[in-house]
Amino acid sequence: MKRVTHEYVHVDRTACPWLIRKFIDQKAEFIFAPTEKIEEITRTQGAVPFDAPNVKLGHKDGKCSFETIIEEYRLTDPVLHELAKNCAFCRHKRQSLST
Repeated sequence: MKRVTHEYVHVDRTACPWLIRKFIDQKAEFIFAPTEKIEEITRTQGAVPFDAPNVKLGHKDGKCSFETIIEEYRLTDPVLHELAKNCAFCRHKRQSLST
């Protein structure tokens, strides 16, 4: 299945494709597109959007996309949950540096 997210790869956008390919869909194809094209690509190519504004597999309730994907797919590997804690720590650290 195709997956679509923002162009310009950052940490979350690198971790999420790894997570998807390793634990959810080994044959996943990834499309990195301008934000304004994500909805169109989702509709026309049937791609599942992630780590983009206002999508199910994006940032929500103070969680990063990596954490949201783990929850949505009910992944139980304890190592993934440790990685997710690191995501939360890094997010908190970034927020405290910006204030």
